Amino acid sequence: MAHPVGIKDVARAAGVSVGTVSNVINRPDSVSAATRDRVRSTIERLGYVRSESARQLRAGRSRIIALLVLDMANPFFVDVASGAERAAREAGLGVMLCNSAQSPGEEAEYLGLFTEQRVRGVLVTPADTTGRNLENFRRHGIPFVLVDRVLPSAEGCSVSVDDITGGTLAVRHLVEQGHQDVTYISGPMHLAQCQDRRTGALIALTEAGVPEDRLRHIEAGRLDVSAGRDAGARLLGMSPRPTAVFCANDLLALGVLQALYGAGVSVPEEIALVGYDDIEFASAAAVPLTSVRQPAFRMGRTAADLLIEETDENVTDHEHRRIVLQPELVVRGSSLSRAGGRTAT
Repeated sequence: MAHPVGIKDVARAAGVSVGTVSNVINRPDSVSAATRDRVRSTIERLGYVRSESARQLRAGRSRIIALLVLDMANPFFVDVASGAERAAREAGLGVMLCNSAQSPGEEAEYLGLFTEQRVRGVLVTPADTTGRNLENFRRHGIPFVLVDRVLPSAEGCSVSVDDITGGTLAVRHLVEQGHQDVTYISGPMHLAQCQDRRTGALIALTEAGVPEDRLRHIEAGRLDVSAGRDAGARLLGMSPRPTAVFCANDLLALGVLQALYGAGVSVPEEIALVGYDDIEFASAAAVPLTSVRQPAFRMGRTAADLLIEETDENVTDHEHRRIVLQPELVVRGSSLSRAGGRTAT
């Protein structure tokens, strides 16, 4: 196995000191043009690549921020990551992307890894709803920003979406289509988003004078397509069946749509369906899916901007902020006007 080329090898081959090679790499204006050219030619000939980890240890600062999300199979988090990566690149930083798989244990392991790697900061959508993982992580002094969550304390920044408003938009639309028997299919109800979206659904029913007990509820174990298919099977066994379904995210809704389609149930003629997130696949479904759009790219970019500002040693007046973005309803064929319903406005 070939020995990796080090800075001493470059200095020896170029006939200069290690300090001169370092200056060519980091402060080229401090070295004469002839020496710069000789050292750079040697670097290219030998294939030398400087050790970023060693540089970080000397400087005490990393050029990497970490992004820890719940589920990289969910296109929503892909869009969040794209926004964060765009902001990081513009700041000359890189992004380490990790997936907790909705597991508090895996989240804790990754937070430990980030501490060992001395990352510059962390963007995180917490899997541990008790907050213990982040409280333990806070002791290491590495800044973090919550993404798609609200930080209950004033000790950090967060960027989230108003999920109560999102749930209200979804079910208000269904009521406007003539539905008063709605089932809410959520992920695990310990997740704040699932709770808030249900709260919004109840607000919409109350506004319309519909009793809250008309909102039935199926809790899925996860927020993915497979869980949506399972929830769809449970939905088909309900008596009476609801005329409308609101799902806590689009992956659940797509799974429900598959289950309904497989059972020969027409959408929206027999059951209207609304999802949440407005991922790219929502508009491409067999029946285009009505969905509550979250500004995922903007969320990721905004969170990264806050983290970059907080970790910038030239910024002395950073203030922790809670930024709450607003959702919007995107109406498509999966929810539009069953027989006897009213046309959406």
